[in-house]
Amino acid sequence: MKNFNGKTAVITGAASGIGLSMAKKFAKEGMNVILSDIDKDSLEVSVEKLKQNKYNVSGITANVIDKNSLERLFENTVERYGNIHILCNNAGVTSDPSGKAIWEIEKQDWDWIMGVNFYGVLNGLQTFVPHMIEHGEYGHIVNTASLVGFVPISKDPYGISKSSTVALTEYLSLDLIQRKANIGASVLCPGFTNTNLAKSENNRPNDLKLNNTIEKGDTDWRELDKFLKQGKSTKEIAEKVYNGIKENIFFIFTHPAWDNNIKIYLEGMLLKGESPFSLMNQWDDFLIQREDGEQY
Repeated sequence: MKNFNGKTAVITGAASGIGLSMAKKFAKEGMNVILSDIDKDSLEVSVEKLKQNKYNVSGITANVIDKNSLERLFENTVERYGNIHILCNNAGVTSDPSGKAIWEIEKQDWDWIMGVNFYGVLNGLQTFVPHMIEHGEYGHIVNTASLVGFVPISKDPYGISKSSTVALTEYLSLDLIQRKANIGASVLCPGFTNTNLAKSENNRPNDLKLNNTIEKGDTDWRELDKFLKQGKSTKEIAEKVYNGIKENIFFIFTHPAWDNNIKIYLEGMLLKGESPFSLMNQWDDFLIQREDGEQY
């Protein structure tokens, strides 16, 4: 996509973080932008700030786990702006960072994390793609995954959901090509980024809460939040996304310092058949010492 002016974008998880920065970038390029989020209050604040810059933006509350909610988002967007050209399935959450083993993680955590991070993306595709194919104008889809979708250092539903999103987007791209759809696809794979991911618990629905859900002020959550604050700015990520759409880049990597870790993982797998966790010590050292000053 070379011309963004006058086109329409829908972004989930857009009240803050990467989603909000993408909305700012797209609006600055002259797009109509629908920001969507489950956090109604934060969404309203963010939309009002963007409107102060005379951007053509609107906010619509939606829960990506609920396909009916996304269908309402779709209908409201089409009614307001007409054809949709860019879809960013960006909503994401994480869970208890205390390091439980896979078999110790409660079903509520699996349902919540996979529900938002994987099924939220799938619901978005099922809801919006038929319309984007039908109207025939060039479009683009960006699904937000993570570097942990390639380098499995997150031993929990979060990492698994992101690996699943990478695979889903690969098959999405294949389907679009086979059907000669006028739509590009990208999977966004950021490393550590300065977002509110550590505050995910604020938006966990009541039916998926645990009796022992960690409180917002718990040490593990504070440490995760502190760690993320050292990451790249969301503005940098949004610029990468914009360029990725413009140049039709499938894998949008944002943290060059991680390139060698991906290479180590793939070489270990292909040349030696190594378990990914035989490489964990090398990755731990990388997390402790930044490479050439590059942000996590």
